[in-house]
Amino acid sequence: MFSQLTIWARALKRDTHAVYLAARDPRVPCLAKILAIIVAAYALSPIDLIPDFIPVLGYLDDLIIVPLGIWLVVAMVPADVMAEYRIKASEAAGRPSSRAGMIAILTLWIAGALLLGWLGYRYWTSS
Repeated sequence: MFSQLTIWARALKRDTHAVYLAARDPRVPCLAKILAIIVAAYALSPIDLIPDFIPVLGYLDDLIIVPLGIWLVVAMVPADVMAEYRIKASEAAGRPSSRAGMIAILTLWIAGALLLGWLGYRYWTSS
């Protein structure tokens, strides 16, 4: 059962990326593009229909609404276009990630936060 769930989660991740890519294609119907934007906005939004701090139900809406929205968008996109973008999404998932890039970005964020903290400290202590 765990392997089935893993396969489903990978397919959902691939389809999410494929839907994102397909939403920019002129061959995709306008309604599918709008729904893709709504699903992506809901998935990335910190505001949920049921807040995540409510036990079980908070995460259940994410486990139902997002996959259902992705499934609906996939059904609306022409099959040949979706197949093309699934291949592109699979290729992108196979690319290596850069740990050095991640470390550089985190270092910049930390340095920026420290700089803002230092500037704020100087501003409030000089008064």
